[in-house]
Amino acid sequence: MPKTTEIRVSGFGGQGVIMLGHIIGKGASIFDGRFATMTQSFGPEARGSACSSQVIVSDDRILYPYLRTADVLIAMSQEAYDKFLPGLGAKGTLLVDEDLVKMGKTPDGIKVHRVPATRFAEELGRRIVLNIVMTGFFTAITGVVKPESMREAVKTSVPKGTENLNLQAFDKGFEYGREQVEGHAASKR
Repeated sequence: MPKTTEIRVSGFGGQGVIMLGHIIGKGASIFDGRFATMTQSFGPEARGSACSSQVIVSDDRILYPYLRTADVLIAMSQEAYDKFLPGLGAKGTLLVDEDLVKMGKTPDGIKVHRVPATRFAEELGRRIVLNIVMTGFFTAITGVVKPESMREAVKTSVPKGTENLNLQAFDKGFEYGREQVEGHAASKR
């Protein structure tokens, strides 16, 4: 049976939500040789309004490009968390920027992972790369797309001259996520 993963990336305009979705789809389709679709929605304002991108990654052709129920929800703002949490599947994975999202009680069965993406981006000197920190974190936590495919997608998607900074941001998020995965695996032994 083909593996399909439905992903919703959410936040507010100016956080790079659409770029993050684009990178996931590009990593999966161009560099992993799988199938991917992406749709997006955002408010009429360029910055500060609610924004989301929906990505489907599959081993087989995708016949319906819209999310039914998200397997993964990335929430990079409080409004996004509040709005899209109900659309996360019963055994879904929730990734949040812990500095921007104050979580209430999440439904049983949902796996929650927190990352200080904005803080990490600020430590790297450019808050604007928080979406790439989140991309690395997503890659480590979910394993939906191979890390080398995602790194290549980041490198070929960001503006010329910013590749090194963006790859540092990716690595920072990836390492943080990998530590969480390894810590969780060690606690189960």
